[in-house]
Amino acid sequence: MKDLLSIVSHFQTKGTVCEIKPLGTGLINDTYKVTTIEADAPDYVLQCINHAIFQNVEMLQANIETVTRHIRKKLEERGEADVERKVLHFVPTADNGKTYWHDGENYWRVMVFIPRARTYETVNPEYSYYAGAAFGNFQAMLADIPDTLGETIPDFHNMEFRLKQLRDAVAANAAGRVKEVQYFLDEIEKRAAEMCKAERLHREGKLPKRVCHCDTKVNNMMFDEDGNVLCVIDLDTVMPSFIFSDYGDFLRSGANTGLEDDKNPDNVNFNMEIFKAFTKGYLESARSFLLPIEIENLPYAAALFPYMQCVRFLADYINGDTYYKIQYPEHNLVRTKAQFKLLQSVEKHTPEMQEFIKSCI
Repeated sequence: MKDLLSIVSHFQTKGTVCEIKPLGTGLINDTYKVTTIEADAPDYVLQCINHAIFQNVEMLQANIETVTRHIRKKLEERGEADVERKVLHFVPTADNGKTYWHDGENYWRVMVFIPRARTYETVNPEYSYYAGAAFGNFQAMLADIPDTLGETIPDFHNMEFRLKQLRDAVAANAAGRVKEVQYFLDEIEKRAAEMCKAERLHREGKLPKRVCHCDTKVNNMMFDEDGNVLCVIDLDTVMPSFIFSDYGDFLRSGANTGLEDDKNPDNVNFNMEIFKAFTKGYLESARSFLLPIEIENLPYAAALFPYMQCVRFLADYINGDTYYKIQYPEHNLVRTKAQFKLLQSVEKHTPEMQEFIKSCI
């Protein structure tokens, strides 16, 4: 605790620290809860930022500060009660006022702990509706943000870039695996032009990039003691993207009836009840700013993300498993097959999705 306490001392916190202990089960950043003694002093969250993933910490924190400042202003203008629990608040350092501190090796940040709040892991229609409404509202509040954010992970959801990575992997054939996966390569290429249409529409000036969360999961929302959504959390991936990123990425994981790496493809299907609940909540919150071209392509977004993940897993398998951690030699191939089955299920349900979306608007 002594070393962590010295790190906290570099930030403009209030109160006397009595305990610092690990918090949560996040896979990216190391996170700790900092507890203070005084009743009128807040508790805090201390995080060590994963500098291997987020290589431009200055940009990362600038994005987060810009977004939280804009949301705070919106909440105050609305006259919302309990604003401090409805938007994250990062604490500046004592020396230069930045919201991160570099100890010579690691980057650290401190935010105010939100009291009497919790997250859920549950993915069912009820919480999928809450997620749709929360992330739609998040986008809506940021639709008029005047600032231009940076890309914390360049080309994160760029389908053209992901296909180039796959084609480069095929050309190199580093692990000698191309022949055995030719079926999936053919299926991916059949869909390539359609799946790259977001980038194409953007170049044509028809599809805007907006400020998106880019990591839409049920457990990236905080709920109050009555089960109401307080705020969206985990803002590291907030950056310019197509709205499809937040919509499609949630459904890829949330509406999958099987596992991401399910060995039995029969387990993997697209859950229309989750789709309907999430879409209903999302459109209720986001309809105010969405363009017709964004709404009509929501079924495309639902297909785009299993397709993109299929491409990424397959590229890694062909490369010899250099990116994703594997538990057995065919793990990335199993993941590829599961994502492809999910894609096929999404395609089968596309007419039904289109009809449901029409009924919501």
